[in-house]
Amino acid sequence: MTYRELYRQIMTSLQNSGVSDARFDASCLLEDIGGLPFAQRARYWDEYVPEEIRFEVEEATAQRMAGRPLQYILKNWDFLALTLRVGEGVLIPRSETELLCEIGARFLKKSKVNYPKVWDLCAGSGCVGLGICTLHNEAHVTAIELSEAACYYLRYNVASHPECNIDILQADVLHDANSINEIADLILCNPPYIRSSEMIHLQREVKHEPRMALDGSEDGLIFYRELAKSWSKKLSDGGMIAVEIGEDQAEAVTKMFEKAGLTDIRVYKDAAGLDRVVSAIRR
Repeated sequence: MTYRELYRQIMTSLQNSGVSDARFDASCLLEDIGGLPFAQRARYWDEYVPEEIRFEVEEATAQRMAGRPLQYILKNWDFLALTLRVGEGVLIPRSETELLCEIGARFLKKSKVNYPKVWDLCAGSGCVGLGICTLHNEAHVTAIELSEAACYYLRYNVASHPECNIDILQADVLHDANSINEIADLILCNPPYIRSSEMIHLQREVKHEPRMALDGSEDGLIFYRELAKSWSKKLSDGGMIAVEIGEDQAEAVTKMFEKAGLTDIRVYKDAAGLDRVVSAIRR
């Protein structure tokens, strides 16, 4: 079997199993598992695939057909300028979360605080904390995560980027705010925000991701209440909190921040035109 034939086989199998973007997934599997970069296809397209490589690609394709996320199969995924290790037990970094990092970085540059203290709450893979470091290299980040499974990937990714100034703290964002006495210049958080009743309706790929990183309680807002009530009080004067939200949660989160006495509350839309981030300032 040639690489061309293998690619067509992968794409057809993925299409028949209901994968939404079979062409993209087939290309990723052929490149990452099959070892054939896109730029070299023209040269090797009609070369025969070694049996051991064909077996690995077909095994990976079968996993994808069964609904396992492409990111878990590849074991790595890009976020901003980073390539992060991911797998079962940690939320997959998504491109819309890059907006949260960009908003945080713009604030830090405008505030002109030297070596600002940043907290990445519900850190997961560390994509937000590492992302803010790549965009503002003076940032000193504390990444806070509860899940031991997620902390494995968090530690791996932080260790893989020693140029980023990040400390890791295993703690519960919902219950441990009062045990932390430090003050932050910027708090960033991409919390679980899906309503519990909606979990059953998620795409099959998303159901492979950890429930504790997705389920935001009955109304999806439990983390935002705690962020407004407890964590916002730990901001420095003029410090900012910015959170990722579900597309219909901007009004509810805005009211929570107003009630907490925060000011300059703003809602930002993602590339799809959906409400995605809410930020606020503590005065």
